[in-house]
Amino acid sequence: MAVSVAPNPVTEAGRAEAAEYDAILLASFGGPEGQDDVLPFLRNVTRGRGIPDERLEAVSHHYRAFGGISPINAQNRALKAALEAELAAQSIDLPVYWGNRNWDPYIPQTLQDIYDAGHRKVLMLTTSVYSCYSSCRQYREDIGVALTETGLAGRLRVDKVRQYFDHPGFVAPFVEGTSAGLKTVREALGAADGSRDSEIRVLFSTHSIPTRDAEAAGRSEGEPREFEGGSAYVAQHLANARAIMAAVAPHVAWDLVYQSRSGAPHIPWLEPDINDHLDAIAAGGEGRQAVKGTVIVPLGFVSDHMEVVWDLDTEALDKCRELGIEAVRVPTPGVHREFVAGLVKLISERTVDRNLAQRPHATDLGPWYDVCRPGCCENFRGAKPVIAEAGTGESIVLGATHDAYPDATAERQGTSAPGTEA
Repeated sequence: MAVSVAPNPVTEAGRAEAAEYDAILLASFGGPEGQDDVLPFLRNVTRGRGIPDERLEAVSHHYRAFGGISPINAQNRALKAALEAELAAQSIDLPVYWGNRNWDPYIPQTLQDIYDAGHRKVLMLTTSVYSCYSSCRQYREDIGVALTETGLAGRLRVDKVRQYFDHPGFVAPFVEGTSAGLKTVREALGAADGSRDSEIRVLFSTHSIPTRDAEAAGRSEGEPREFEGGSAYVAQHLANARAIMAAVAPHVAWDLVYQSRSGAPHIPWLEPDINDHLDAIAAGGEGRQAVKGTVIVPLGFVSDHMEVVWDLDTEALDKCRELGIEAVRVPTPGVHREFVAGLVKLISERTVDRNLAQRPHATDLGPWYDVCRPGCCENFRGAKPVIAEAGTGESIVLGATHDAYPDATAERQGTSAPGTEA
């Protein structure tokens, strides 16, 4: 896999100065841990949308099938332990706390626990690596709202690492898994020599999001780039997929597909759905050979949570069996040694002690911003307090210590607008 450490002239403007942190926050989505938790959890996820319990119960089947237990919590406990072990192995003395958006331990209580333990400068890692509202801005809002509600705004500083979609620590496990998966499918087709590769398709799968959110992903005040597919979210996945296939099998066909769509059917979401796409590629047509084998790469996911073990391991693999397609699902990074080591490197990019000045990235889109441009990944329901954002715009920015981005007009003229503390 090709990796660059060259600075990105666009995102370098959003690079934060190294700081002295005294704690790490691992922030995630959360999930139920028993049948009695399922409905309360789903109420949290859909808070403010007025969805009745009857509808929530109708979509709870995947949790019910697993005893009401989401795998995400066990995955995050394992990741927290692995991260603590790697930090200790490198003699980095930073305690790791875990907080969730939608279930216990909740982020507000975790921030209070961090403060009560005497910590004042926190660096946040999230388990969502791409750029869109739900993967980035919403976490920054979760912190902003929690700091406000707990009264810790101005007393506890919380920053976040960059969106690390193309950090080699995240991408390398997928390279390894895709290579192994391709070998397995070739053998299942009786063509270990690759002679039937034209009948194989690699499917990179990620969470679908509403097209409106996709179009807002990465769009912000002064962002000079136009993203492939009209979306940073789409462009980042496409760039990662290309990097992986270039390293594994440049000649094998691949597609980006989506999964786990929810919400009202009249609202457009990113397509194609993985199961619809499996139907299409199994049939062939349009000059393309019918697919007999597929490698499913859960490129949008850090660990094996419900969207992976149900939507892929159950529904998508069942669809492959129905269609007679030999299929394998690639592991998520989970606690892969390179992924965990990569998280520690992301932390070290931001710390004064053991600072890593070089920032590796596997695509031309990275390394991504430490501090987002104003209004990035807009919240269409209205502005909320937010961290890790430059400037003011309509957002209430908490704890940011980054100069405002240069005015776009001044940038084009080769001069910078006066910087102000956000």
